[in-house]
Amino acid sequence: MKAATPLDQGWTLHHAGNRLPAAVPGCVHTDLLDAGLIPDPFLEANETAVAWVGRQDWTYTLDLPATATATRHERTDLVFDGLDTAATITLGGTELGSTRNMHRSYRFDATGLTGELKVHFTSAYREAERVRALVGDRPNVYPEPFQYIRKMASSFGWDWGPTLPTAGIWRPARIEHWSTARLARVRPHTTVDGTTGTVELHLDLERTTTGTDRELTATATIGEHTATVTVPADQTTAVLVLHVPDPALWWPRGHGDQALHDLDVTLADEQGPLDTWHCRIGFRTVELDTSADEHGSGFTLIVNGVRLFVRGVNWIPDDTLVTRVTPERYRERLTRAAEANIDLVRIWGGGIYEQEAFYDTCDELGLMVWQDFLFACAAYPEEQPLRGEIEAEARENVARLMPHPSLMVWNGNNENLWGFRDWGWEDELATDSWGEGYYLGLLPRIVAELDPTRPYTAGSPWSGSWDHHPNDVDHGTHHSWEVWNRQDYAEYRATVPRFVAEFGWQAPPAHATLRRALPTEDLAPGSPGMLHHQKAEDGNDKLNRGVEHHFGLPAAFDRWHYLTQVVQARAVAAGIEHWRSHWPRCAGTVVWQLNDCWPVSSWAAIDGDGRLKPLWYELRRVYADRLLTLQPGTDGAAPTVALVNQAAQPWHTTVTLRRVSADGTVTATTEVPVTVETRSVLRLAVPQVLAPVDQSAKEFLVADADGLRAVHFPVRDKEFDYQQPEFEVSVEVVDGSHDTVDVVVTAHTLLRDLLLQADRLAPGAVADQGLLTLLAGEQARIRVTGAAGADAATVRAALYCVEPA
Repeated sequence: MKAATPLDQGWTLHHAGNRLPAAVPGCVHTDLLDAGLIPDPFLEANETAVAWVGRQDWTYTLDLPATATATRHERTDLVFDGLDTAATITLGGTELGSTRNMHRSYRFDATGLTGELKVHFTSAYREAERVRALVGDRPNVYPEPFQYIRKMASSFGWDWGPTLPTAGIWRPARIEHWSTARLARVRPHTTVDGTTGTVELHLDLERTTTGTDRELTATATIGEHTATVTVPADQTTAVLVLHVPDPALWWPRGHGDQALHDLDVTLADEQGPLDTWHCRIGFRTVELDTSADEHGSGFTLIVNGVRLFVRGVNWIPDDTLVTRVTPERYRERLTRAAEANIDLVRIWGGGIYEQEAFYDTCDELGLMVWQDFLFACAAYPEEQPLRGEIEAEARENVARLMPHPSLMVWNGNNENLWGFRDWGWEDELATDSWGEGYYLGLLPRIVAELDPTRPYTAGSPWSGSWDHHPNDVDHGTHHSWEVWNRQDYAEYRATVPRFVAEFGWQAPPAHATLRRALPTEDLAPGSPGMLHHQKAEDGNDKLNRGVEHHFGLPAAFDRWHYLTQVVQARAVAAGIEHWRSHWPRCAGTVVWQLNDCWPVSSWAAIDGDGRLKPLWYELRRVYADRLLTLQPGTDGAAPTVALVNQAAQPWHTTVTLRRVSADGTVTATTEVPVTVETRSVLRLAVPQVLAPVDQSAKEFLVADADGLRAVHFPVRDKEFDYQQPEFEVSVEVVDGSHDTVDVVVTAHTLLRDLLLQADRLAPGAVADQGLLTLLAGEQARIRVTGAAGADAATVRAALYCVEPA
């Protein structure tokens, strides 16, 4: 039977004559941090102080005693699940091989070898420049050579991330002993036909020299169901077919249960088991409908026959130093996604193929996964040595990830097809290769060969063919960035894309996150530390422009911080509410972005310290199965009430409409009983008698139904006649808790976008609600955990709402 010994202890890191303990898995930066040799690059402007680390060569060593490789087995392999990135491996003075791809695993025959194991890493910059010299220059969006090396592109910096190119043994390493044969790769094709689930298992075997003449058997088991196949001598592939009658199906969250089934494969010869393989699978079907219709051509995901409006977010690496991301941290972030009613996570193409724990958690939580192949915002050469690496990388990761039922879509790249057409690349490249052959040739062929049960799309955005502009709103996927870059968020309502795969709005992180990252700074929007932790081009100018559209630009930092977070939440909500109200023409939104990789002003809903921004709470509202929204009319027309029901049951409710004056007087009201059929949208014109006068600064409209609320103001906040906010605050300790309190706010005037910034009470405090709008006389109860000792005065200081201009 195969045996494995982890190599996770006893490593030493060498550089310029210095030696220090090394963690494996790990990276150079974390070892230097643990040794106290570099400052924390996430604090203040320390990123620049540690820039030298990514430009140096580094060597890891480990003494392997003879007992580590001495074995009764025929073969001993040295296995690395991930090396970052350009490395040469020697054992006992014998060179085993070299690597140049962070996204692959490596296996070396180490039979009979012992002594010092050495892994020497060449600087990622040096390797990238070596390849650039071979293949020639190509354009990209950042002045870093990330497209010339198969490494996490965003480690070279992005418009939300620091420049910290890492090096190290970033995934587990081990010694494996085996005899006769082993399971080199297992690919389960899982399908459902009527009431029968089928798993077609494709096995690739590796045999030893003496094992080639052995007949083998492979057995697959799911519960009480078993299939066995005989593998003749010399053969290194086999196929098993396993049928499971009436299997419980795997459903995306909100649509059903996440039934998972243990699948075990055993390879054996006449003397007994040689190797085993295990995974969990789910039975479900997935289709992508891109057919033409009267609006263009769609992009609708269909799971188990049900057409879905996708409620998604984009995922970036959760830490620039990715080896610090643990299974527990994945679960925390992804649980937050599920709690915000998110049902799809897109793994963006400038990051990594995540660890198994990420996909396992998505399987369990019912979070669908859209997986980019790792190409982003650059022209990628198609010549060697890159082409061979890219094919091997794609083949390995398709096979590795395909067992996961949460995986729905393979996507060829991020923005490269769009970039070729719109970013000046076409003329600059002339006849040079730039990646089209990967996205429209190599990758779809690999997916069709290895994972034919899943759809593939060539890019995001992508209109489906060169017959249309790559970012055409009427065809395929669309990235909406013009609004954030140049316009007011109201312009999201100007179009109805078929599927919005990226859009977003920036805001700074939580106050406690800023205080930790910039401990000595007198915080101001343009202070040195704030600007260092703002990586977007003209980022602060765009933040200010967004605030100025609706409010006066405040002088006080705390007020600016609050208003930027309000605008972020409102902007994303405006887009989602509009696009959801146009289902099924628009079939999904994928917000940029869920998470951050360090403390930074960015588009994230969860900041770099894991704190929830107001946007997270707004996503929870606008991504709920049932959504109530007021959509502004055009050319002075009355607003429209839109009720969106994505639940599997009809929605029977009564909508209460009220026209309210600025002083809180209700001037008109009506109740409208409605039924919204399952997975549908109901739009109602607001009666003219209830509609506020166009451009009125004195009145607004409120809609309520089943605890949901929507408001419509005819003018911008800075033009509306708000009264000075008046409210009372009380704090009640929750029974049986030492650190959980209920904050009770009683409104005496209109309180628009009331926000309790719980982290101002204590760094670890969390509120259960985000932005709230209360009418005069209403009361809200906000539960806060981690706020021991909070009283009414400290709570009041942490409460913000919209004020008169």
